[in-house]
Amino acid sequence: MSSKKTYTARDVNNSFDPTLILVSLSVIVALIVGLAIAPEAGTRVANAIFTTLTNMFGSAVLLFTFGCVIFLTIIALSRYGEIRLGDGPPDFTTKSWIAMMLTAGLGSATVYWAFIEWAFYYNTPGLGIEPQSDAAYSWSLAYNFFHWGISAWSLYCMAVLPIAYHVYVRKNEGMSLSSLVARILGIRSTGLVGKLIDIIFIFTCIGGLSITLGLSVPLLSQGIARVLGIESSFTLNLILVALISVAFTLSAYLGIEKGVRRVTNFNTILAIIFVALILAIGPTLFIIDSSVNALGLMFNNFIHMSLWTSPVAGDSFPKSWTMFYWLYWITYTPFMGIFVARISKGRRIKEVIMNMLITGSVGCWVFFGILENFSMDANIKQLVDVAGNLSVDGGNAAILNVMSLLPAPSLFILFFVVVSMLFLVSTLDSASYTLAATATRHLSNHQDPGPGHRVFWCVMVTVMPLMMIFIDAPLDTIKTAAIVTAIPLLVVLVIMNYGMIRWMREDYGDVSREAIRNAGVR
Repeated sequence: MSSKKTYTARDVNNSFDPTLILVSLSVIVALIVGLAIAPEAGTRVANAIFTTLTNMFGSAVLLFTFGCVIFLTIIALSRYGEIRLGDGPPDFTTKSWIAMMLTAGLGSATVYWAFIEWAFYYNTPGLGIEPQSDAAYSWSLAYNFFHWGISAWSLYCMAVLPIAYHVYVRKNEGMSLSSLVARILGIRSTGLVGKLIDIIFIFTCIGGLSITLGLSVPLLSQGIARVLGIESSFTLNLILVALISVAFTLSAYLGIEKGVRRVTNFNTILAIIFVALILAIGPTLFIIDSSVNALGLMFNNFIHMSLWTSPVAGDSFPKSWTMFYWLYWITYTPFMGIFVARISKGRRIKEVIMNMLITGSVGCWVFFGILENFSMDANIKQLVDVAGNLSVDGGNAAILNVMSLLPAPSLFILFFVVVSMLFLVSTLDSASYTLAATATRHLSNHQDPGPGHRVFWCVMVTVMPLMMIFIDAPLDTIKTAAIVTAIPLLVVLVIMNYGMIRWMREDYGDVSREAIRNAGVR
C-alpha cells in the first residue's frame, strides 16, 4: 500500500478517460439515430427483449430483491453495521445528507407519478383484484407504496455500501463500478470487462435521464402554458431545458458542498411546503386514513407481493409492474451508489442502511400518500376522471386537471413547476457528478472530479435527452432499452457485495462489536 502513487487534485482534473467517453456517447447517439430512422422496429425489438428477460429471469429478480431486504437487515444488526465509512466525522449534517439522498433517489419524474400512478393500478390491479372496484382503490395505493418503498431503496443500498467500503475503508482509488469490480476480481479496471461495465452505466444513466426529462419537461411546459394561456410547444420545452441546464451546470461547477447541498436543501423545503399545503387544503382525513390503510395492506402482504408471479392465472401484473420496477431501480443503482457513497463519508454502515431503507421509504410514502390520495379523492367524487384521462388525454392533462381543483390553481401550478424544476436540477446535478466520477481515473478518497469535467457531463446529460425529445423518440422504448442492461448490472451487484463481505471478514473477522464501534475506522 505504501508504494501506491498518490494523485493530486491537478492529476485528477486532467485524468479523464477519453476512450470511455467517446465509446459511451457513440452508443447513445447510435440508439438515437436508430430510433429516429425506425422507431417502430426499435420498439418491437426492445419489447421482445424485455419479454424474454422477464420470462427467463423474472422470478430470480423477485428473489434477489427480496433477498436484498433480508441481507441488509442482517448487516445492519450485525457487528459489521458498526463499521465507520471513512476517517473522522461525517462531511454533511444529517439534514443535508438525507435531503441529498432523497432528492437524488426521487427525481422530478416522481412528481409526475405521485399524482397518477394509482390510476394505472386501479385500471389493472394485481393479486386478482377486480379492476375499478373499491378494493382496487385500496390496493392501488398499497402497490404504489410497495414499488417505491423498502425493496426499491434496498436495491440502491446494495450499490452504495460496496462503493463506500471500497473507497473509505479500503481506501482504493476510483469511484466507478469498474474500479471496484477490478479490485474484487483481480483484473484491470481499464480492461475489456471494466470498460464494458462503465459503458453500460453511462448508457443506462443517460437513458434514465432521458426518461426523466421526457416525462417532466412536457408536463412543466403544459403547466406554464395553461397558466399563461398559450400553446405548449417545443420552443417552450427548449426554454425550460435551457433554464434548468444553467441552474444545474452552475450548481455542478460549484461542487457538492456549495452547489448540490444548497439546491437540495432548498428543494426539500419547498417540496415539504407543497405537500403540506395540499394536505391542509385537500381531503385531510381521507389522505391520512387511506395512507394508513395502504401501509397496513402493504406490510401485511409484503412477502406475497414480493414473490407473486401468478403462475396459474398468468396475470401480466407481476411482469408489467413489479419485475419491471425492480429492473428499473437496478438500472439506477450505479448512479445512486456512487453519489450516496460520496456524501456518506464518516457514516456507519448501519446508518446508511437505516437512512436509505427507512428514511427513503417514509419520504416516498408521505410524498406519494398525500398527492396520490388527493388525486384519488377527486376521482372518487367524480370531480376529475383521472383514470379516464390517462387513456384519452394522457397523464399530463390528468395532473393539471386535478391541480385545477385547488384554490388559486394558477399559483399552485406555478409552485408545482418550481418544485419539479428543482427536483430535476438536483437529479441532473447528481447524475453529472457520478458520470464525471466514472470517467475520471485515479479518483481517491474524498476527491471530486474536476469542475470542467463535471460541466462537460452537464452538457451531455442535457443535449442527449434533448435530442431524444426533439425526434419524439418513444420513451417506453428508451426505458425498455435501458432496462435490458439491468440483468448484467444485477450480476455486478452480486460481485460487489460478495467482495464487500469478503473484505469485511478479512478486516474485522476477529474484532468484537464494541471494538469496531470504538475504533470507528479500520
